[in-house]
Amino acid sequence: MNHPTSLLLGTALALVPVVVSAAPAPLMLASDAQTDTDLQSLDLSHYSVSEKLDGVRAYWNGRQLLSRRGYPISTPAWFTQGWPAIPMDGELWIGRGRFDDVSAITRTYSADDDQWRQLRYRVFDLPAHPASFEQRQRALQQHLAQIQQPWVVVIEQKVLGSHAELEDYLGQVTASGGEGLMLQRRSALYRIGRSMDLLKYKRFQDAEAVVMGYLAGAGKYEGLVGALMVQNDAGQRFRLGSGLSDAQRREPPPLGSRVTYRYNGLTVNRLPRFARFLRIRPD
Repeated sequence: MNHPTSLLLGTALALVPVVVSAAPAPLMLASDAQTDTDLQSLDLSHYSVSEKLDGVRAYWNGRQLLSRRGYPISTPAWFTQGWPAIPMDGELWIGRGRFDDVSAITRTYSADDDQWRQLRYRVFDLPAHPASFEQRQRALQQHLAQIQQPWVVVIEQKVLGSHAELEDYLGQVTASGGEGLMLQRRSALYRIGRSMDLLKYKRFQDAEAVVMGYLAGAGKYEGLVGALMVQNDAGQRFRLGSGLSDAQRREPPPLGSRVTYRYNGLTVNRLPRFARFLRIRPD
């Protein structure tokens, strides 16, 4: 790409329209347990709790794997051979802290056998099954038992008896390098879109935004990108500078790409507080 300073005029922004080239996969999306609920009022006996994996969300439509944004994921033929001809919702994962590795493998057009042998498809739901989450889990176990592939596994679900146990579990996961937890209401049906029946609970909050432009750096970052100007899904625009590496300041995420940022609550103007760049989304 061109040097980023070719897209800057002082501190002016270079803006581009965002083009959507694929229909998003029909997935159930989590709400934020810290901002969208009164977490302490939840009766945890109604929820199953699992680790929130730091991988690439992948939707099996019965024929091929798709990314969350609806783009095909190139896999070796053996990876999906014998999978059931029904939709499955899961995550391609290697291990904690290995998101960049998973992202690089899944973004290639020509799937490399050796690299794909590192991956596991951690399945957590059956989107087309018409029953409750608890019943879907039993059906999922049966389907995966039939294919008997060690790289396709059901993610472990726990039932916790108290909020103290929830905090202890979150502490164990994050201390080991995990992202956080997912809480799924066991009586809920699978509903496409954002749902209060599926909650993510983390020490920090994160969200996604589209790169709309660049701001010039100053001081030690003179001649580089000082910050990204991004727009989140609520249509809000703000700067995202903290968290960018020197390499990313030299070669920033392309205009129109989606990035994940981390933040600590909202300001009085409803903007993310202490927003910092986390990573480029793979698709």
